[in-house]
Amino acid sequence: MYSELLLEHFRNPRNVGELAPPAITVEVMNPACGDIMRLSAHFDAGVVAEARYKTCGCAASIAAGSALTVWMAGKSVEELARLDAGAVEAAVGGLTRESRHAAVLCVDAVRALVRAAGPPAGIEHPGLGGWPLPWS
Repeated sequence: MYSELLLEHFRNPRNVGELAPPAITVEVMNPACGDIMRLSAHFDAGVVAEARYKTCGCAASIAAGSALTVWMAGKSVEELARLDAGAVEAAVGGLTRESRHAAVLCVDAVRALVRAAGPPAGIEHPGLGGWPLPWS
């Protein structure tokens, strides 16, 4: 049912926890399944220097959060804003139809993080990802 990569992230999750301020922390919930993700990131020179997460949810959401924080390392706000559910699914070796909500939860958390981070320096209207940002 689950890929070996997903099971590895579930059994040995990476980057679990929270970061203290000045890191940015957001929390999102998937209303369909009730899974909750808290995502923290510290930015240095415009890129993610460190990321942590906590998830209350199913095995797929826990594994997806782990893979997400690994993927986030070194990414700019612009790169974060382009994340889609397909990239999260690929990072865990695929998800079943019933588990795809885990990828959506990750994308929702990253979108909230990008909004909270504010506009990247020199960007007036990024138009990233086709969704509204608070500074656009």
